[in-house]
Amino acid sequence: MKHIFLNLKRFDIPKELDGVNGIAPVKDWGSFIVKEIQEPLEAYRDEAVEFGVFFPEAHIVTAATAQSEDSMVKLGCQSVFRMDTSKGGNFGAFTANRTGNAMRALGCRTTIIGHCEERNDKSGILLEAGVTDKKAVNRILNQEILAAQKAGLEVLYCIGEKAEEQEEWQDILEEQLSIGLEGADKSKITIAYEPVWAIGPGKTPPDKAYITKIGAFVKDATGGMDVVYGGGLKQDNAKMLASIPEIDGGLIALTRFQGDIGFYPEEYLEIIRIYMGRQ
Repeated sequence: MKHIFLNLKRFDIPKELDGVNGIAPVKDWGSFIVKEIQEPLEAYRDEAVEFGVFFPEAHIVTAATAQSEDSMVKLGCQSVFRMDTSKGGNFGAFTANRTGNAMRALGCRTTIIGHCEERNDKSGILLEAGVTDKKAVNRILNQEILAAQKAGLEVLYCIGEKAEEQEEWQDILEEQLSIGLEGADKSKITIAYEPVWAIGPGKTPPDKAYITKIGAFVKDATGGMDVVYGGGLKQDNAKMLASIPEIDGGLIALTRFQGDIGFYPEEYLEIIRIYMGRQ
């Protein structure tokens, strides 16, 4: 199965508030994205590919109401809290945290957990508290994965090494996988590899050989789980990524990196066409 994930988070913030959204009013942003992409995606209904879209919770409601029946667009959320409501137990005392049950009720079917930005946030909080155990973040992410699955959500689990970890990348990725996936249903999880050391302006992305090596390593370490490239599926690397048997898709975020930086549906659809060989 191929997977094309669309990771939309801060791109809903308007430009006047220092964001990059100039394509729709904020109140219509979620519905606008869904309406723009769901009909063109019908061209791939007979293909073995799934499309996941990740929205901040403020836009999940409007995105869900814009979905057509049996839409190719699968809505998701930006991670979930490690605990949730339970019958006869906690009925929702999780102020400031989104739970899996809450996101499922809003219309989400999937969630992204362990993105490098989430890992950095949790690492910063733990360091502020004096925790130096590097495995702690992976244990917390494991709790989130288990909570998401208990709520009936599929998971995109992100792993990746930083620049200072490159020499020990195998140990880093193996630890993230073994701890993060402990006790989880692997059949409902897709792995996303993020080369954290290569993300950002002016940095050199990994080449085909490196990505192939990582894909093979993850599949071997997990017993053949699907793995997608999380360093950015773009127009200029879509054909290359589609040619790697060890990689089962990619994660799209920005579609334009110069000028009016941001996400544009027509450019997203062009990336899909290139990846699927419809050019």
